[in-house]
Amino acid sequence: MLEPYLCRPTLRSYAMTAHEQVLMALRYYATGDKMTTIGDTMGFHVSSVSRSVRDVSAALCDIAPQYIKWPTDPAEKMTIKQGFYSIASFPGVIGAVDGTHTRIQSPREYEHTYVNRKGFHSINVQGICDHTGKFLNVSAKWPGSNHDSFIFRSSDIGIHLEGNHRGIDVDGVLLGDSGYACSRYLLTPYLRPSTRAQIKYNDAHAKTRGVVERCFGWWKRRFIVLHEENKCEPGRVAKIAVACAVLHNIALQRHEPMEDDINGPGDNGGNDGAVQGPINDNVRRFITEHYFN
Repeated sequence: MLEPYLCRPTLRSYAMTAHEQVLMALRYYATGDKMTTIGDTMGFHVSSVSRSVRDVSAALCDIAPQYIKWPTDPAEKMTIKQGFYSIASFPGVIGAVDGTHTRIQSPREYEHTYVNRKGFHSINVQGICDHTGKFLNVSAKWPGSNHDSFIFRSSDIGIHLEGNHRGIDVDGVLLGDSGYACSRYLLTPYLRPSTRAQIKYNDAHAKTRGVVERCFGWWKRRFIVLHEENKCEPGRVAKIAVACAVLHNIALQRHEPMEDDINGPGDNGGNDGAVQGPINDNVRRFITEHYFN
């Protein structure tokens, strides 16, 4: 699949095959080992390992639109909504959104922007997944100091939904934690539930949204490089994160076994300590009154 991206004309007497490059990159993603260790183990110079990781990551990013796709087909949307509804009877859900931090070494430029609320340097990766834990959207370009709500508002999918969302019946809704602002297309829990219906809503919301936490757990458990401190520069780490998201979706597509670990290694973004008030509470109140009353 990646061979057209990896096999280039060369004047050298010996060039690495696409197979060898992919094996080195997979070893790096799966173990987070130093590139010198991978090179010694597989019989290649560290520079060859570095180029392979760079090129395989770029190639996987190039094919990402084939594997990380926002649902547009009505039948696909209905399947996802039914899958989420089967978890805790929460209606109309098309995806669950959250952020997770990928630890990085202190970068040379704009170092302070990468220090997250827990005090370490990171990239805050936004992920939206369906009921099976498959990524529907990934944004991996934001320094760790950025809050989940800001990343969502600034992301392509956030901008798209703000301008084009046609209602819960057509486009469904996302579920996010209290770090996001409640709106007509992204529903959050009640901060202080005061009725039985609101309590039931919050319970169903938490159970349904939990799939994104499991998704991050599977993702980081399979690709340890996302958990260990990465010594690459931030732009390269962002590509590695997207590459691993593509591989995660391919693994799900091929039914690769994965132990269910809801917590997983690493640090999920949570609400970054910032609780957002609702912008538009109409859809949340409608669902609460008609489905949980």
